[in-house]
Amino acid sequence: MALHHDLPIYKEAYELLKLATNITKNMPKDFKGSIGGEIRSLCLQNIVLIANANAAQDKTVYLSKLLEQVHAAEILFRLCKDMRFISTKQYAEAVQLTDDVGKQANGWKKSAVAPESDTRVSRQPRQNSLFKSGHAAG
Repeated sequence: MALHHDLPIYKEAYELLKLATNITKNMPKDFKGSIGGEIRSLCLQNIVLIANANAAQDKTVYLSKLLEQVHAAEILFRLCKDMRFISTKQYAEAVQLTDDVGKQANGWKKSAVAPESDTRVSRQPRQNSLFKSGHAAG
């Protein structure tokens, strides 16, 4: 198991946290603590969820929550752009990073589920006995 801070998804999520911190510091005072604080909190929680998923045997719980939070952060970034608290360029950077984290989380989640489905198939009883007698199944 790799250390969580060596994972590509962790690095992308950390870049998103840095971007969120820089973007929200210039927001209007009325929204800096509420919307800005929520964005920073979501981005920080994303990093914690990545570390937890990396250490957990059942990663899907953490990765599902991570995907929810990435989506929530993306919605708040869009709100900030629409309210003109951030520039279109800043929004584009944020969306690129949320998209990267989301894609990696989805891929990780699929690979975490895949071994489980492979073991179910191998546990099914074989039906070789039908073919040993020489009779065709009909």
